[in-house]
Amino acid sequence: MRKLEYTYWVDGEYFIGHLNTYPDYDTQAFSKDELVENLKELLVDIESGEVPFVRKLEELVLA
Repeated sequence: MRKLEYTYWVDGEYFIGHLNTYPDYDTQAFSKDELVENLKELLVDIESGEVPFVRKLEELVLA
């Protein structure tokens, strides 16, 4: 099982969110369940290379 964090908010009648690893790519839906499905589809598109020039958020560890 794989876990990814996501951020979402409600704007009027829409649930809007993004995967925290890919904060530049928002998606929207009419329900939270639909938003989660959209985020899963977005992840597939990103990881398959269908989305060009993907910017990814990572953590830098300094000694």
